[in-house]
Amino acid sequence: MTETSLHLAVALDGLGWHPAAWRLSHADATAPLTARYWNALAGEAEHGALDLLTIEDSLDLQSSRADGPDGRTDQVRGRLDAVQIVARIAPLTRHIGLIPTTSTTHTEPFHLSTAIATLDHISGGRAGWRPRVSARRAEAGHFGRRDIPPLDLARLDEPETVRLVGDLFAEAGDTVEAVRRLWDSWQDDAVIRDAPTGRFVDRERLHYIDFTGRWFSVKGPSIVPRSPQGQPLVAALAHSSVPYAFAARHADVVFVTPTDPGHAAAIVGEVRAAEETVGRTDPPLRVLADLVVLLDETPTLARHRRTRLDELHGEQFTSDASIFTGTPAQLADLLAEWRRAGVDGFRLRPAVLPDDLTAITRALVPALRDRGLFRADYPGGTLRDLLGLPRPASRYAVAATA
Repeated sequence: MTETSLHLAVALDGLGWHPAAWRLSHADATAPLTARYWNALAGEAEHGALDLLTIEDSLDLQSSRADGPDGRTDQVRGRLDAVQIVARIAPLTRHIGLIPTTSTTHTEPFHLSTAIATLDHISGGRAGWRPRVSARRAEAGHFGRRDIPPLDLARLDEPETVRLVGDLFAEAGDTVEAVRRLWDSWQDDAVIRDAPTGRFVDRERLHYIDFTGRWFSVKGPSIVPRSPQGQPLVAALAHSSVPYAFAARHADVVFVTPTDPGHAAAIVGEVRAAEETVGRTDPPLRVLADLVVLLDETPTLARHRRTRLDELHGEQFTSDASIFTGTPAQLADLLAEWRRAGVDGFRLRPAVLPDDLTAITRALVPALRDRGLFRADYPGGTLRDLLGLPRPASRYAVAATA
């Protein structure tokens, strides 16, 4: 990596990642149900020249429990659909990558492929997709097509749980594979628009994908012509060996959750080993480390904010990702240290929105630039261009040529 190649992303979720964020946010508690709120967040993220933003989503109400709603009424509940939010943001932004989250467990691959390909078209090549598995019984209950046994997070090594997690990620892998084939099912030159002969499309450049797996089959072709990136970016959140393997085989970017530089280096090693196991060579996964961030002008003010949030929450906030509390300058130093461990960049989760996002774009980004760790502006091009990832050729075009 060069000195200016650090990638910086932001993860947006409701009014922030701290459960009590809505109590201290400068935004109205109902703001996440409005287009204006999301447009403003995206505009602020683009103002800071961030590489991309992600938007969280699920098929169940937010909950602190793994087996369904927790009954709490003092935290934000309810959200808008992430794909629909991005569709609203896309025409109002010009450079930043846009990655919504969707479930692979209960959503048809054909619908996913058309939605994300459409986003890539309307954004001019800036769309991505974060597939996630749905392990909650409550989510399955909304559809009534399958029964998912209870998942005990304290007993993840039990054979039944190992089998369930393995099946969910295997199904997710089939979903991504089917979606990628659908994205390839139109060759780049399939739309010919030859008015004199009356031929709009060359039917021989549209392809049946004929995917058949354990959970579904998809014939194709897609109804959406091939998008600007050829294949929109696929990102995955991974905490352990099974999702590392999933990311190595199916994703372009992986979000990981180290606790310190040594742990970050170990995780990067695991990811590279997973790539080697599945036979991945080029391009390697872009590895971005996740951090929850709570920022203020002084360390003391930042600690006071966190203490107040925890008091409102009724307990100390914990997360799957490390939580940083301090100043933007201190965070810039931390990111520089973690970057030396081998990560390609960071996905920051603002504890309170829009407050901590503004601190990222207006204080952290300048601090990183002062240290020579972040570019001055957008270089132009697609999201793949921004992340240094090649545009893949349609597998069917390659096969036809061969």
